[in-house]
Amino acid sequence: MKEHRNPLPTVDIIIEVIPDGGKSPQGIVLIARKNPPHGWAIPGGFVDYGESLETAAVREALEETSLHVTLSRQFHTYSDPSRDTRHHTITTVYIASAHGNPVAADDAREAAVFTQNSLPGNIVFDHARILDDYFNKRF
Repeated sequence: MKEHRNPLPTVDIIIEVIPDGGKSPQGIVLIARKNPPHGWAIPGGFVDYGESLETAAVREALEETSLHVTLSRQFHTYSDPSRDTRHHTITTVYIASAHGNPVAADDAREAAVFTQNSLPGNIVFDHARILDDYFNKRF
């Protein structure tokens, strides 16, 4: 009998950093991953059993960036089976806001704020596509 397998649910969080006293975002947070695949990524991770997508998004943002985020809205879901070479994952992307400076934690080696014009080169998974959709207001 063939084993039944399902894709793994994940969340990614586009965190818009609002400077203290400001109203407009100064940029978005990306993390440099400690674990393979190495490179820059949108903060995020796997949804735990019994956890809602929204709870997972807030938890993952805090774990990887040390930022307390406020979710603004669900952005889009990405499900291409080849989006992550390790597993078949389906990610639901959220847009969130936060005040303060990100500090890398958990499986993030570094966390930094970027604008559309200052994005780093080595962006992993399908996160370059997600960021392109975000910056070009596709969803």
